[in-house]
Amino acid sequence: MSLAAYCIICCRRIGASTPPPQSTTYWRDIRNIIKFTGSLILGGSLFLTYEVLALKKSLTLDTQVVEREKMKSYIYLHTVSLDKRENYDTFSTIDVEDHECAVWLLLRKSQSGDRTARLQAVQEMSETHHWHDYQYRIIAQACDLRTLIGLARSKESDLRFFLPPPPLPSLNEDTCIEEELRQLLASLPQTELDECIQYFTSLALSESSQSLAAQKGGLWCFGGNGLPYAESFGEVPSATVEMFCLEALVKHSEIPTHCDEIEANGGLQLLQRLYQLHKDCPKIQRNIMRIIGNMALNEHLHSTIVHSGWVSILAEAMKSPRIMEASHAARTLANLDRETMREKYQDGVYVLHPQYRTSQPIKADVLFIHGLMGAAFKTWRQQDNEQLLTEKILEDDARYTTCWPKTWLARDCPALRIISVEYDTSLSDWRTRCPMERKSIAFRSDELLRKLRAAGVGDRPVIWVSHSMGGLLVKKMLLEASKKPEMSTVINNTRGIIFYSVPHHGSHLAEYSVNIRYLLFPSLEVKELSKDSPALKTLQDDFLEFAKDKNFQVLNFVETLPTYIGSMIKLHVVPVESADLGIGDLIPVDVDHLNICKPKKKDAFLYQRTLQFICETLAKDLED
Repeated sequence: MSLAAYCIICCRRIGASTPPPQSTTYWRDIRNIIKFTGSLILGGSLFLTYEVLALKKSLTLDTQVVEREKMKSYIYLHTVSLDKRENYDTFSTIDVEDHECAVWLLLRKSQSGDRTARLQAVQEMSETHHWHDYQYRIIAQACDLRTLIGLARSKESDLRFFLPPPPLPSLNEDTCIEEELRQLLASLPQTELDECIQYFTSLALSESSQSLAAQKGGLWCFGGNGLPYAESFGEVPSATVEMFCLEALVKHSEIPTHCDEIEANGGLQLLQRLYQLHKDCPKIQRNIMRIIGNMALNEHLHSTIVHSGWVSILAEAMKSPRIMEASHAARTLANLDRETMREKYQDGVYVLHPQYRTSQPIKADVLFIHGLMGAAFKTWRQQDNEQLLTEKILEDDARYTTCWPKTWLARDCPALRIISVEYDTSLSDWRTRCPMERKSIAFRSDELLRKLRAAGVGDRPVIWVSHSMGGLLVKKMLLEASKKPEMSTVINNTRGIIFYSVPHHGSHLAEYSVNIRYLLFPSLEVKELSKDSPALKTLQDDFLEFAKDKNFQVLNFVETLPTYIGSMIKLHVVPVESADLGIGDLIPVDVDHLNICKPKKKDAFLYQRTLQFICETLAKDLED
């Protein structure tokens, strides 16, 4: 306002004054213009300065608040290893806000010298879902190894408890991941190895994937749903170099000293890179999980496995809807968890229930043993039907399950520990995974018995559930356990056995294979199923007398329909007379050999009769 008034007054003075000489007027006008312009510039500058200062004042933040927020996002710890951190009292002088005390108190409690207090702290953490992101990060960065593994094995844990794996070292420009795998495999000891380990190692170190496939294949290849059959002439199986290397590493990881070499040569990071690259290949991921699970059997490697970032990967896999992926992760985490687990789960032994830590007391074990060409999961799936196969629906308890012992039995009998085992078998020597492998029923039963005892089988009441050749393994395991004092608890705690179409007196499949032996080259397992097999007859006679003496409860199911092997061969694999053990009920079911252990639905007779037998046989044990 003052600036405008001043300009008006100057203009009036100029207009009202007597016209001076022309030169004087010219210089006066210039001075007036300079005064006017200067005043305008000065006033504008002062105005802009005032506005800038006012704006700056309004935008100024409290630096103390900012610093407090920074401290919530980043926690700086002393460089003490996770497994040694419990020996330090790191929270004695901490200064935190009132609403954050619960986080730090739980952390302190999780590192208590009292095991019960530690377990309670982990449970409380896992059940907390209202924290902010930075509070989960506090736990992730400050907790010790035991707490981290406990959170990974807690069903309700938020995945924000787990930091992402550390950055992986970059690959050399002149090498690829296949070459890195080969180098890792070549760095492992090559002497004093099992013949099959030598075979897999040499196969993986071959020059090309084509030569690998040629060595692996033969004139005939067999495949199919459960029982293999001749598919084509001259066709070789497709396999990648990674798969052959991983198969070899699985075998090497069963040797403790080789696990040390794998870790020392960067195997944990390399396997993690491969796992991330093959997210669309479950078979590769499962083999990687098998290697990590085998390494976790060695307690001195636990700290390295955790620091390499595997716990966060395993925690995420545990929550997968795919039962096989979750079960492989559960096995590895159980081997890492020495806080609540005494058992160790070796390769091929999978806990289907409970896979997480639980407050539910486990009162008995139910063991599932598959048969020839079976597997720990696919053998025990729900029976397939065309509608489900065409719709390709996801895992849904109400409609379909890929493993009914985990989905149905665990829900109906939560006090059971349910274990499924896996071992390699072959119908023909053409398709054996290792040409030097000639494993008899006696050899396999001894191997499985040792693994199951390490998993704590025999410490509580047991029911065995078997399909086909798996029943022969169960019989042989129990007979062998009766001869070994250290295995006496397995016998004393065996309550009952369920046999699904077990060829106690031989199988037509063996007879058929032997008749065309020059084409199929039947494997040792198949030869032992022949009706005239002395080993099979001795096993039957010895076990029948033994089972009667021990008063085992027995339930036998048998198929009544023939099984299609390929498109041309139809065979009644186990006839009724062969499935009759000589004790226990014998129940014929109108299904074929593959589906005798696959109920159509939860209320089907097969499942309900199985459930009834388990509940009745374990009634006293489950009540205690």
